[in-house]
Amino acid sequence: MKLYTFWRSSSPWRVRIALAWKAVPHEIVTLDLGAGAQHTDDFRDLNLAEQLPVLELDEPGPDGRPRRITQSMAIIEYLEERYPTPPLLPAEPWPRARARQLAEIVNSGIQPFQNLATTKKVQELGVDRRAWLEHFISRGLAVLERAASETAGTFLVGEAVTIADVYLAPQLHAARRFGVDLAPYPTLTRVEATCAALPAFQSAHADAQPDAAKRVG
Repeated sequence: MKLYTFWRSSSPWRVRIALAWKAVPHEIVTLDLGAGAQHTDDFRDLNLAEQLPVLELDEPGPDGRPRRITQSMAIIEYLEERYPTPPLLPAEPWPRARARQLAEIVNSGIQPFQNLATTKKVQELGVDRRAWLEHFISRGLAVLERAASETAGTFLVGEAVTIADVYLAPQLHAARRFGVDLAPYPTLTRVEATCAALPAFQSAHADAQPDAAKRVG
């Protein structure tokens, strides 16, 4: 199994956490997004959308070519189904749905606004990039804080790590990088600190990746 990734990109970071949490053996293949490696013909053959992550499975399809999955949510759901222990989704329907809900607040309601392609286009159109990021990230985190306050225990949904925590950690790292004040989100930062002490989150952290030394941007 291969994971195509970039050290500080939040979407593949989520998948790294899930793989580490479930102790799934895999190979890391790094791409330099800052240098435009995602726009090459070779990578376009892996993902026409020119985005990370891409997970290449260890079994071929009917045509003999490797099977691949893109989009972090789809990849993590696949890993949850193939490697159900330890779980990243609660067993009961309501907390299970809430864990997905919190993850989707990040996945759909925050991350697209800070995506590299989005912010480059924003700058090209003459919009203040910093103001754009501050507005959309803060708005999304406020929603996440409020929703998480209804379910949080040690983690965002009760007493066990879920997919919600997997999406939280990279997002707060990105928020700090973009200069967003996290003081208004005490539930989120408390849970983040708890997650940061766990080996799976530590090994998946941006700073622990083989391409982190390049420190692009």
